[in-house]
This record gives sequence, C-alpha cells and structure tokens, in this order.
Amino acid sequence: MNNQAIELFSATYVEARTKFLQAAAKRGLAVNSFVLPLQGVDGETLATDVVLDGPDDAESLLMVISGVHGVEGYCGSAIQTGALDVGLPQQTRSEGKVAVLHVHAVNPYGFSHSRRATQENVDLNRNFIDFSAPLPVNAGYADIHDLLLPQTWPPHPDNEAKLANYRERFGDRGLQRATSMGQYAFKDGLFFGGHEPTWSNKTFRRILQQYGGQRTHIASIDIHTGLGPYGFGERILACPEEPVVLERARRWWVNLTSVETGTSTSIPLNGPVQTAFAEECPEALQTHICLEYGTRPSGQVKTALRAEHWLYRQGSVDQTGNAAIKQALKDAFYPDADDWKLAVWQQGCEAYKQAIEGLRSTR
Repeated sequence: MNNQAIELFSATYVEARTKFLQAAAKRGLAVNSFVLPLQGVDGETLATDVVLDGPDDAESLLMVISGVHGVEGYCGSAIQTGALDVGLPQQTRSEGKVAVLHVHAVNPYGFSHSRRATQENVDLNRNFIDFSAPLPVNAGYADIHDLLLPQTWPPHPDNEAKLANYRERFGDRGLQRATSMGQYAFKDGLFFGGHEPTWSNKTFRRILQQYGGQRTHIASIDIHTGLGPYGFGERILACPEEPVVLERARRWWVNLTSVETGTSTSIPLNGPVQTAFAEECPEALQTHICLEYGTRPSGQVKTALRAEHWLYRQGSVDQTGNAAIKQALKDAFYPDADDWKLAVWQQGCEAYKQAIEGLRSTR
C-alpha cells in the first residue's frame, strides 16, 4: 500500500491532471472541465476539473479542493486521486445522503507554471472580497515591500538587516501579518489580492452555484502546503467560530487549530476562498477546514517564495539561475520524498473519511 500511495503523487501539472482524470474514468465518473484560455508551461491545456462522486441529489456535499495556490497543488491532487480510488464507503453510498465533489487545480496556471499566484499575479486566497467596497489596507506591507523584493537577488546583507529589524520591532507574528495577510496596493507584490475577481474566483463560484445550491450541508477540505512541521497536516478551522460549528468540526476532525485564537501556524486573511461558500450557498450548514501540510523550515519557504516573486517582478536572462529559483520554490512547497508523501496521504485519507462520516451522521 505504501508504494501505491506514493504513486499517487506527480512531478508535473500534466502528470497530476492525467492521474486525476484516469482515476475518475476508472470509476466511470464524469469530468466537468472549466478550461482556462491560456497555455501551460509546455503548451498543455489548463483547466479546473470537477468530479462528483455520489448522487446528484445528495443533501450533503463534501468538497475536496486542491491548487488554490498553484505550486501547492501536487499534494492536494494526490489526495484527490487516491480518494477517488477509495470512493465513498458502501454504507454511505447505499444511503445516498452524501456526495463528494473533487475540485482539482483551482489555480491551474500557477500549478503548471510553478507559481503560487494566478496568471493575474493574485494570491487567490486573498481575492474573495467585496470589490465594490473600499479595499483593505495593509500598511505594514507597504513598509517592507521593497525589502521583501529588492532590485537584485540574492538580497544585500543591509536589506536583510532591515527586515530583521522590522521583525525585532513587531515580532514574528507582526512580520507574518504584514507580509502575508493580503495587500491591494502593489500589483507586482507578494500576496496581492487583486482589484477584481480573478478567473479562478469566478470559476470557483460557478462550481458552487452548479453543485452546491440545493444542499442542506456543505463541508470542505482545502489542501495547502508550506506552513508547519515537516509532513504534519494541521487542521485549521476555516469557517466562522460559532459554538455549534466549532463543536461539530471538533467532533469530526478532533484536533483543530484557529487563526482567530492564534493557535494556528496561519493568520487571519483578507478574502480567503471559504468566503464564497456562505455567499453562494447561504442556506446550507457550513463546516470547513484547511488541511495545511508542513514542508521545509519557514526561513527556506519564505526565501524561495521571495526569490520566485523577485524573478516574476524583475525578470532575468540567466536561464540556469531562473530554473534553480523555480525548482527551489517547488521544493519548498512539495518535498519529493517518500516519507513526506506517505504522511500526506495517510493524514489526508483520514481527514477525508472523518468528513464523510461527519456528514453522514449529522442530522
């Protein structure tokens, strides 16, 4: 079984998509592909592929989501492919109460091109805001934008000393909030939330409207990588922390962390993707988590992210150096190691089964 689990993982977006589509075909499940009108890094088709496993009219729906942050998609894709192979438990299938919707590669451009951001340079998990209202202001990011993304790479020691000084003044959490909470002032910057809904935002909402409208209960597992201890899947509550919701989520998944109380490696974000659930399916009960897998030490992850974004912002004719930067980003969010892959699959499979049982038993 260990080798089978490791084989779920892929080296490219094309391979990941192929395995996902093959798993759906093996089960005889239809694929609904939302094609992005851009080419992949090797000229391939880019798409958000959707597969429904279970009855169309099931009252409860579990959504398993991959690739909100493109380069993080390898992990979620493998879990989705394996979950398709596992399928719904027979008892649940015979009851017809629960269906699973796999939403593969919400940000296919970033997945293919080894970017965390979309083709618009938008962090999709900062894009689900009301753009008719004043945009959120992140004054902290403005203070460090040019330090995070200097004119030359690697950064000069003086540049890094200034960043270290900011950390000393505001603490690790203060620097994390300034850097990654989301900003709307610098189009070429890190964690840019955009000035309008992206293609991926609109597509995700179309999927919710098509598949979620008549459900009484919608749950989701949104799969990410890059924060926390190597190979550990942190279960982060991703819906309003009302007592009844919190109790239900803890009953399903047991150990949960919270960005609101500071127990998570993550922080509160402007415009996360989960915002769309309440807006597009307001009548349904909502139970959502992010499954965040640790990869490399945080310093390595942050440096790789800054370097790749510097390359996007400045450009370079050094093809060897460019390839190294891209590979470093991929390594930071997707360790190519069997022990990591096995841990990812085991925890992902557990969370998947717990969610199905939770939906099945919730009245």
